[in-house]
Amino acid sequence: MDGSIQQLVLVVDDDEAMRVALSYLFRSVNLPVKVFSTTDELLGSKLPDLESCLVLDIRLPGVNGLEFQDSLALAGINIPIVFMTGHGDIPMSVRAMRAGAVDFLPKPFREQDMLDAVSRALAQDRRRRAGEKSILRLRALYEGLTPREREIMALVTSGLRNKQIAHQLQISEITVKIHRGHLTKKMEARSLAELVTMAEALGVKR
Repeated sequence: MDGSIQQLVLVVDDDEAMRVALSYLFRSVNLPVKVFSTTDELLGSKLPDLESCLVLDIRLPGVNGLEFQDSLALAGINIPIVFMTGHGDIPMSVRAMRAGAVDFLPKPFREQDMLDAVSRALAQDRRRRAGEKSILRLRALYEGLTPREREIMALVTSGLRNKQIAHQLQISEITVKIHRGHLTKKMEARSLAELVTMAEALGVKR
């Protein structure tokens, strides 16, 4: 994969004419695209570690699109999906959307509707990836805390005052203040509110 590519649309459809049409459509707006005729072919290709989405036909040979959506979820693969179908019905579309699909487009669809759906899917993946990156950074910072600093962070972010923490841990209040200052600096938190948000994101509890 070209290292300069920042995002990618993956298309799975057993109809060659549709694969060609979608390739042309996405490339016409400078969106890199890879097409596959089956889900097995997609899985045999290394999924990109970049902003991406999946445009998936709901009726495919072997596994159908909804079953594949379930399989991806079980495998922890959270790529946003835009479904398309020439045979869809309301229960099918409801199931797909409840399982997290970004859109469900009946064939034939307007090109702009597909471009809009893919734009939303890529934006969703961008937010997800940014959130995961942020959590990884927070975990790295948290790993740099001493056991005592982690203990005090949990108590501080649960709402206890320094004096209460000192009493609970049977240490001096000045020692609590020193540890609190160190952990706040290490976590790069600019306020107590930000530290609380970090603790919630990390699942830190008393």
